[in-house]
Amino acid sequence: MSNSSSERIVTAVRNWIAAAPAGAQLPSTRRLVEQFEASPVTVQKALRTLIGEGLIESRPGVGTFVRTVRTPRPSDYSWQTAALGSPRQLAALPSAALRTASHDVIALHSGYPDRDLLPERLVRAAFGRAGRSEAAVGRPPSAGLPALQSWFASELGSVTPPGLSAPNASDTVILPGSQNGLSILFRALVGAGNPLLIESPTYWGALLAAAQVGVQLVPIPSGPAGPDPADLDRAFEQTGARAFYAQPNFANPTGAQWSRELGEAVLGIVRDRGAFLIEDDWAHDFGITAQSQPLAAREDSGHVVYIRSLTKSVSPAVRVAGLIARGPALDRIRTDSQAQAMYVSGVLQSAALDVVTDPGWTTHLRNLRQQLTARRDLLAGAIREHVPEAHLEVLPRGGLNLWVQLPQETNLDILARECESRGVMIAAGDDWFPAEPAGRYIRLNYSGPAPGRFPDAAQIIGEALRDSLA
Repeated sequence: MSNSSSERIVTAVRNWIAAAPAGAQLPSTRRLVEQFEASPVTVQKALRTLIGEGLIESRPGVGTFVRTVRTPRPSDYSWQTAALGSPRQLAALPSAALRTASHDVIALHSGYPDRDLLPERLVRAAFGRAGRSEAAVGRPPSAGLPALQSWFASELGSVTPPGLSAPNASDTVILPGSQNGLSILFRALVGAGNPLLIESPTYWGALLAAAQVGVQLVPIPSGPAGPDPADLDRAFEQTGARAFYAQPNFANPTGAQWSRELGEAVLGIVRDRGAFLIEDDWAHDFGITAQSQPLAAREDSGHVVYIRSLTKSVSPAVRVAGLIARGPALDRIRTDSQAQAMYVSGVLQSAALDVVTDPGWTTHLRNLRQQLTARRDLLAGAIREHVPEAHLEVLPRGGLNLWVQLPQETNLDILARECESRGVMIAAGDDWFPAEPAGRYIRLNYSGPAPGRFPDAAQIIGEALRDSLA
């Protein structure tokens, strides 16, 4: 029997339960088979669904009954207040970008690409092979599978200019996602209570990691072209900071990509200051009209610590990232990494390596670039048409997002609630600022589901904005 048969039985029995008293006994499986003209397997599947929903309970040897609803006794957790004490630092709340949207909502808030943009066939095949391999039962090396370490190092080495030393596999640590990597880097290279220079606006996950570690954030204004080197150098001078976190390629949320000249200027500053540049190449696989150009490829004296994740481009289920560092910093990072996670699942590493070394991966990235171009242009055009009050300063050359400025008098909380009530989820831009916001912004993800509904979404945003300003 098909799933629809099981669902039909679930619906019918659920309606019967709604009118029945608590503790009432359901008809026997045999009677349900006769009533719905279904197989015993289909009936049992329906009953398991209802048990999972907490509507019925099975008593072996007796029968199946409508579950008695018990009012839980309120619990007193006040003792924990004294046991925990005051928090060491106020942690940033997770961004609204992590919220799950229902299928009837146009989701422009998420930070992940739609399933249609993932190499699903490659991923499923890779997991199948990994599950049959030694990786399914073995413990991988703490620094990662050597072949995957080599792949990350080779990728960066392929764009390293002549005359500079390309990274080796031994310079690479495999981590369970870049979010874990940021926490490790902030702890190992900066430390609680010490200053960390950071672009403003920047990735909200970096702000969350910094809050958890307890570093002191020093915002560096960063616009469509990136930060001003003079501001960066002045901040190093005034704070004594020894690290700068940045996204030189397709920054989240602005989409900015640094020019080659800006990159060289920043590298010169961190060298002169004896500091680290923590380069987050999160959108390496999401170039549209430009390719990612990692600064780590242009520096071999250990000033740049490079992190690059596969989670967004391969699959959210593949939380694997590669971190490349050199010198004593690598030792500290590796030690902290082992203390946090010991090692990354061998199955995840094997699946990731399988996908990115498959010949179909290159074809997938080429197709992905075309799809992102169409989606970006569709949403940007719709915003310009239906939200004339909005200002889109730059059309990003890569990444997943549009960074849209709204009138200064906009109340973002009210706008976000009003949009959601009308069927569109947006992300208020305040989450991406490490200090007071420099304006009223929203971040819109053009890689989300249902791109054909982007014009409708833009129209709703425009109407909600005008209503909120009225």
